[in-house]
Parts: sequence; structure tokens; C-alpha cells
Amino acid sequence: MTWLQKSTIYVLLIFFAAIYSLPLLVMLSGSLKSPTEIQANPNQLIPQSWQWENYVAAIGAMPFWQYLSNTLVLCLGSVAGTLLSCSMAAYAFAKLKWWGRDKLFAVLIGTMLLPWHVTMIPRFLLLREIGLYNTLGALIVPTFLGDAFSIFLLRQFFRTIPEEISEAARIDGLSEWGIYWRIILPMSVPALATVGLFQFVAAWNDFSGPLLFLSNKDKFPLAYGLEQFVSSYADQTHLLLAAATLFTLPIAVLFFFAQKTFLKGIATTGLKD
Repeated sequence: MTWLQKSTIYVLLIFFAAIYSLPLLVMLSGSLKSPTEIQANPNQLIPQSWQWENYVAAIGAMPFWQYLSNTLVLCLGSVAGTLLSCSMAAYAFAKLKWWGRDKLFAVLIGTMLLPWHVTMIPRFLLLREIGLYNTLGALIVPTFLGDAFSIFLLRQFFRTIPEEISEAARIDGLSEWGIYWRIILPMSVPALATVGLFQFVAAWNDFSGPLLFLSNKDKFPLAYGLEQFVSSYADQTHLLLAAATLFTLPIAVLFFFAQKTFLKGIATTGLKD
């Protein structure tokens, strides 16, 4: 690749990165402006006076720490459920030989075509009958029943692990559970981290689930709590932008620290085979 080609690629990357970053910069800038400055200079990215108290006011205007606590419980529970259920299902599809395995996997992939709204009412009725309505369990328990996309990603990675390793373990007397737990999972950390990060972000941003299953304000996660905040403070743009920044910042920090593992997992799961 010539110097000119490299320079062109870098210029294009910087250009598109700037375009995609602009809404975030506007949000961050607006969160640090006074209401008067937002009205007078809405397009100026650098505030004239930095209003850090906007964040204090936004946190004080809503039960932020309660929302954050609920969100962390929801995210961590969802990640645990997804990793446990999907890794076991993926192992069965990738490493075990049984009648109808490939046909059932095709059916599983077909369920990815169903939009969430198709199963929304049956899921609501079922979870209400078992007493999980208006609890975070209504959002966490279904993740322990598997997810087609996550099973697909983990199956693709498990298939890249040489079968000879499993055969040697069986000859040494290790059970299938032992092979799955002691050999396959430790070798699949990048794929597990990728699936876990996908699920964490999905649970963090989930709005429809809390809207359907939660009615008590004390149970709201940040995504739904932010919507309630927007309804109450629609004319307080500086507080809305500060609250939106508080909601976005943890995910951005998480991706910043996990990006190497995340990209490695993406490169070794769905893009192979």
C-alpha cells in the first residue's frame, strides 16, 4: 500500500469518526452549558463557562443511584444467564453428536427472524402467571433460557477448537460436563467476553422490557428512568443532556477498556466457518 493510499484511508477514517462523534460532542458540550448559553449558542462546542453543577442537579432530580443499582443488577444477571445457558447449548450443537442436531440448529437460527413483539404478549402472560411481573426477575429469568444469536456465536467459536482435545479428555476419563467446564470454557474467553458485552449493552439500553414488565418506580433501570426524567424536565435542556451523558458514559468506558477482547472475539466467532 502506497503512502497516498494510507493517507487517504486515514483521512476518510478521521472524517467519518468526526461525523459519528458529533452528536456525542454536542451532548457533552450542552451538558456543561447554562440554559441561557444553550439558547444563545446552541452550536458552540466549547462552553464559555463550565457548569459542572448540571450533573449534580440532574442526579438530584431523579433517584439516579437507585436506577443505576437496578441497572447493574439487571445487566449482571442477564450476562450470567446468557453465558451459562448459551454456552451449554452451543457446546451441545458444536461438540456433541446426536440425532436431529443440525435440523434443530436450523430451527434455532430461524427464530432469529421473529421480532421481539411477536412473543411479547405470550411472554408477558407467562411471566405474570409465575409471579415475576413488576420484578427485575421478569427481565433476567428469560436470559437463562438461551438466545439464538449468542448460541450461534459461541457454537462457531467452539467448532474452531480441535476435536482431538475433547477426544483426549474423553480417553482420560473426563465427562462431557468436565470437558465443557474445564477445557472448552477456559479456551473460549474472547468469545464469552464478546457475548457478555453484547448482552450487557443490550440490557443496559433495554427500554421495551422495563416498559412492559415494570410499574414500580423503585424497580426502574436507567433506560426507563431516563425516559421518565425526560417527561418531567422537557424544558430543562441542560439537565436532559447531563442525564443523557451520565447514561452513556459507563457504556463508553466499558467499551474503551474491553475493545481488544471484544474485537478479538468478533474476529474468531461469527466470521469463521
